[in-house]
Amino acid sequence: MGPDPAVAAVRVAVRRALEALPPEPRLVLVACSGGADSLALAGALAFEARKAGRPAGGVTIDHGLQEGSAARAETVVRTMADLGLDPAGSVAVTVAGRGGPENAARDARYAALDETTASLDAAAVLLGHTRDDQAETVLMGLARGSGARSLAGMPPSFVRAFGAREIRYVRPLLDIDRATTRRACLAMGLEPWDDPHNDDPAYTRVRVRRDALPVLEKALGPGITEALARTARLLREDADALDAFAERAYADCETEAPAPFSVALALDGVAGLPKAVRTRVLRKAAVSAGSPPGTLAAVHVEHVDRLVTAWRGQRHVDLPGGVRAYRREGRLLFGPGRSE
Repeated sequence: MGPDPAVAAVRVAVRRALEALPPEPRLVLVACSGGADSLALAGALAFEARKAGRPAGGVTIDHGLQEGSAARAETVVRTMADLGLDPAGSVAVTVAGRGGPENAARDARYAALDETTASLDAAAVLLGHTRDDQAETVLMGLARGSGARSLAGMPPSFVRAFGAREIRYVRPLLDIDRATTRRACLAMGLEPWDDPHNDDPAYTRVRVRRDALPVLEKALGPGITEALARTARLLREDADALDAFAERAYADCETEAPAPFSVALALDGVAGLPKAVRTRVLRKAAVSAGSPPGTLAAVHVEHVDRLVTAWRGQRHVDLPGGVRAYRREGRLLFGPGRSE
């Protein structure tokens, strides 16, 4: 008999992710919180890496947001070690920053994963996001009015800069639903941890999962999660093409920023761009100046765009994260909100 169907599905997804990596046998890490999604991913990585002759390890991030979090992290470390992941360890982080608790926790988590991956010279980090996470992400993007990039959801893989290095992240489970990962854990004899924050309505994603998606399923019929994830796949190629165009345009428009500003764009260059590209350039400028991407919505970028296309002497535009955009002397300037 073969493995349980849920286990097989997760293993196949991980196998494909490993096959897509460069062939040299460098370490692959899994980021494991102990929840069902990342725990199933850890079990599948341990199995598939052994078959492929590739070293595999695991890391869990202790955000320190709950009593007993350090003990929970140690339990996850032992579980990963029992699976055969080596090295297996935890990293404690301090969650503080702009953009709300969810953004601050994510920033701290990725910073720790970047540093750990670089120190171990790992080829990639596997993340346990599922099709349900993808659907929630798309729905939150729709609610924010954030445009095509939000509708494209989370990419299957992405790269973050860490000094002179590039850290690759891969999401093998984006085509697998949350119920499958839970069944896989049961079949592998793994006991997932249910994070209380995943039921806390103070978090937007919890409200989307617990309230919004069930209402949509009831009103529109079953299959909403699959439809939202499919929408993300269909739009990703278009969004990628526009983003590539915008990256080149940003490089052409960027100019030296006077103190205390951190980003400056030549107004003539920005004004000549198609709106779909121009707004991407403006968004990149705002994020580069310190506006958190998770809270920077399309409405904010639209107000900045009016500095270009509907100038009526506006003094500035306030953006999330204490950033302001100004139009001065043929340039768009982005910097701290206290600047006048």
